[in-house]
Amino acid sequence: MGHMDPRDTKEPMPRFLTLADVAEILNTSSAQVYALVRRGDLPAIKIGGRGQWRVEASQLEGYIERMYSETRAFVDAHPYVEAEPE
Repeated sequence: MGHMDPRDTKEPMPRFLTLADVAEILNTSSAQVYALVRRGDLPAIKIGGRGQWRVEASQLEGYIERMYSETRAFVDAHPYVEAEPE
């Protein structure tokens, strides 16, 4: 059986996600998620002696909503214009 998407399970999402979990949800790399965290775009906490990062699920949802809002603003400001036929 293939890998299950955590969003497809009946169990609730855990409160805190690893950067790898966030990368899987956003369909991007862990390095990209780390960059989002380090730039302050995606709020996270550092836990334990080895400094493992955790992102609260509610912060991830807030980030996604902000990205939708920013994208809407970009699309409104930069309408798509199809090329004229030659």
